[in-house]
Amino acid sequence: MNLNPGFEFQFIYILDNAVLAWGLIACGLAQFSKLLFELIFKQKWRPSVLLETGGMPSSHSALVTGTAAGVGLQLGFNDPVFALASAIAFIVMYDASGIRRSAGLIAAKVNQISKDNSKEVSSETTLKESLGHTKIEVLVGSLLGPIVALPGIFYIGSPLHILQMIGLVSL
Repeated sequence: MNLNPGFEFQFIYILDNAVLAWGLIACGLAQFSKLLFELIFKQKWRPSVLLETGGMPSSHSALVTGTAAGVGLQLGFNDPVFALASAIAFIVMYDASGIRRSAGLIAAKVNQISKDNSKEVSSETTLKESLGHTKIEVLVGSLLGPIVALPGIFYIGSPLHILQMIGLVSL
């Protein structure tokens, strides 16, 4: 059922948003690199880390800083929208290294108390401990975002632009 006959045509323009695309690519690369960090530094192959929060580097930080940098590149670093994107980025990063990190540390203590006081600890009663990030994890993620997004936006462009260059889409 098609409620809006032009929906498909309008939807394709989301692919023309290079800032969104490259912010998400930076986030994805940060998340994927967690698998590599786990393998290199902990000598464990844990693909589940791809779906977890916390860890090195912060993918949330990569997303918000990459997106903010892209907004600055496209609209100008003196634009109020860049200021808004930067403010949101700082809030997300502060939250990741402060509040979410503290919640994870509290969860670890609660899990330890539960383990000490109970003979059976099930996965249902165990709290998730890896919630936030250390400051270095946030810093690395915040640097990764613009390192990925800015060259991507500047040299490659949006997904729609790429699809047009290889001849898959013509508008």
